[in-house]
Amino acid sequence: MATSVKLDDDLKSRIQHLADVRHRSADWIMREAIRDYVERAEAREGFKHEALASWTAYKETGRHLTGQEVRNCLNTWGTDEEKEIPPCHK
Repeated sequence: MATSVKLDDDLKSRIQHLADVRHRSADWIMREAIRDYVERAEAREGFKHEALASWTAYKETGRHLTGQEVRNCLNTWGTDEEKEIPPCHK
């Protein structure tokens, strides 16, 4: 699939400079930039979807953890006293 993108001269120059410095083609730089952007956008959409699903589940069940319960658990991660995630409650 061939696609064209219109870029202003300043951006073209910046891309070419970066390509030269990294010993890559300008096309490679643009593909990488677009791939990175799409991956971040997909991750944001996934996070948003997960958050909305969690909110729906909370409204239906009332089950939750408090912020302090989460912090207490996370503060132990990577230590010798690492705790399991506590069970949700109403």
